[in-house]
Amino acid sequence: MQNEFPSVESGGLDLTALAARIKAWAQELGFARAAITDTDLSAAEPALTEWLAAGFHGEMDYMARHGLTRARPAELVPGTVSIVSVFMPYLPAGTSNAEAMLQDGSKAYLSRYALGRDYHKVLRNRLQKLAERVQAEIGPFGFRAFVDSAPVLEVELAKKAGLGWRGKHTLLLNREYGSFFFIGELFTDLPLPPDPPEPNEHCGRCTRCLGACPTGAIVAPYKVDARKCISYLTIELKGSIPDEYRPLIGNRVYGCDDCQLVCPWNRFAVDSKEADFAVRHGLDDVSLVELFGWDEATFRERMAGSAILRIGHERWLRNLAVGLGNAPTRPDIVSALQSRINDPSELVREHVAWALNRHAA
Repeated sequence: MQNEFPSVESGGLDLTALAARIKAWAQELGFARAAITDTDLSAAEPALTEWLAAGFHGEMDYMARHGLTRARPAELVPGTVSIVSVFMPYLPAGTSNAEAMLQDGSKAYLSRYALGRDYHKVLRNRLQKLAERVQAEIGPFGFRAFVDSAPVLEVELAKKAGLGWRGKHTLLLNREYGSFFFIGELFTDLPLPPDPPEPNEHCGRCTRCLGACPTGAIVAPYKVDARKCISYLTIELKGSIPDEYRPLIGNRVYGCDDCQLVCPWNRFAVDSKEADFAVRHGLDDVSLVELFGWDEATFRERMAGSAILRIGHERWLRNLAVGLGNAPTRPDIVSALQSRINDPSELVREHVAWALNRHAA
């Protein structure tokens, strides 16, 4: 990261006006909102320490490895003075009804955020363009873009910048957009004036997200045990999915949206205007049997450029086997499972055997 910004040091720049322009440029680049905060997240450190000590991060060792660096942006990127926090809606227009897909046990449910292109690349490219726009205006300055790819407390930064409040499911909520959006940050060495945080939380007594979680992963308001979370189990967990959670997963084969689907604030959720988030390969309405039939070459071809690619074909089949085990007992379901009973992967074979036992019972 560069640490050169002579125009600021000389006092020759109107930082308030620059901050306003940065927010406007961000919206021109497709971000719904942009706001600015400083680097002090000390108020979030106790909760982070407690969460890690409880082991709620599961096998995500990087969480513990980075420790409190997540709450100390200026340690992560020395020279950081202020942070531009942004968000971009991701719901693809015209997507099949999520609740209907969840109720049809023969369908595969994939989290709505993963139906299009990999959001990491999309947002990071836009943040890079935002930084380049600033450079064109003021000259070289220090910056670094992050999108769910480093030890950064993204929700805390967005909350402090005034983009919303943390819901009881721990996601960021915004009064005009709900929670179906991606968050990103631009760390800078510019002493930009910070925006005020959202003064109040607006969840009130509502606990719908806690009651909706299929596995009870939201163990208390504002506290998630990742080891129970379906998103963790189907994406982050590398090995065998614990038996007690398999029936609860239902047909959710990549991630889970249940806590968001029941949230009253998501009646304000808007469709994404970003073409890259449009549904690819009909993944919003597809059968478990069809996806289970993909060989590795097909998986890699169709998931190229998708966030789903990173779990690999083996875990993809693992997840689908669980979904098929929870599906209605039909000849095509059982036949699909039997086709992989001798799969080269021990992990796949284990979950296929479990699924077939479910149907035999």
